[in-house]
Amino acid sequence: MTAMGSNRASGVAVVGVATTDFGRLEGHDATTLGIWALREAAADAGITLAEIDGLIVHRLNDYQKLIQITNMVPGVLAAMPGEGRMTSGTIQLAVQAILSGMATTVALVYGNDGRSAGARYGGASDTYGTGADQLWAPYGMTSPGAVHAMQFQRHANRFGTSADQLGAISVTFREHALLNPSAVMRKRITLEDYREARFICEPLRLLDYCLINDGGVAMILTRADRARDARAKPVYIHGVAQTSRIAQGEFAEDFGYGAMQTVATRMRSMTGSGPDSVDALMIYDNFTPSVIFALEGFGFCQPGEAGAFVEEGGLSLTGRYPANTSGGHLSESYMQGWALNVEAVRQLRRGLGARQVSEAETVQYIQGGPLPATVVYGTEPL
Repeated sequence: MTAMGSNRASGVAVVGVATTDFGRLEGHDATTLGIWALREAAADAGITLAEIDGLIVHRLNDYQKLIQITNMVPGVLAAMPGEGRMTSGTIQLAVQAILSGMATTVALVYGNDGRSAGARYGGASDTYGTGADQLWAPYGMTSPGAVHAMQFQRHANRFGTSADQLGAISVTFREHALLNPSAVMRKRITLEDYREARFICEPLRLLDYCLINDGGVAMILTRADRARDARAKPVYIHGVAQTSRIAQGEFAEDFGYGAMQTVATRMRSMTGSGPDSVDALMIYDNFTPSVIFALEGFGFCQPGEAGAFVEEGGLSLTGRYPANTSGGHLSESYMQGWALNVEAVRQLRRGLGARQVSEAETVQYIQGGPLPATVVYGTEPL
């Protein structure tokens, strides 16, 4: 078994995944949405909840309520703060719990009732978590959208990246959502529709922003030797890595590329592979500029070249790196990275019909921002 101190995770596999419905789901809170997803993920894996000995929850209102309703007895239990940047770290904790022998089967459970609860991201009325620290953030920069808008302005000035190239991201991911019956946004959009959308924080428009929706997601991980007995085809976690640039604040001079390259280098040391061996990408797309920054930061494009790459169809289903094949945060639902990780697993299981990436064997999840991270999934153990 891989050593406890290593992040190389070829001894761990995903054996169960599930997503609830997405949209406005009245009558549910984040915890009940998480329970809904958890039960379906267990059924997908062909196990009972009693067989799960590790539980890590993310953004749930009340982990005690979840445990009491499900009658679980986890030997490993943790609750993560609600920010989406915690997604990869949550997966990393589960991997380490399994590799260390502290747990055999770990459930990762996420629930979000943001739409029905009236969640707001940023500003004095923020109900997400920044409202208590308004004086800590630079004045006027309490909105994540404002931060991305300013960062994109710098990128555009330095490299000539255009708003139409951001529009190409939005249009591409919407095309993918049209092939996903679970996606919230299933009306085709054109580049002209993008140009006509109202500004939210100039130069970012409505179609540059992710969705605020209700929903739940669950993943079940276990030891690779046990995964062979799972109901569904296991998908192996080849590696997971992250680092932090939080101490440097939101506005990185290099758009965060140095930190992302640190993570990419760690991943190459774990897996022996890089961009050339990846068949598809799942990119944390809370805003369209995030996609540009992640592509360049993780080395899938050279600095300044991602705009042209996406404009030329590089992220489409027939492009070099089919990305966010479910529609992503922009068009499926904003589940803070979790639904993207589930989509990675589903791609490698195959059977997604028109949105299936042909012969996909390796899918990589990448996440920029102040806590850049990545997870690589494969059809076979390393």
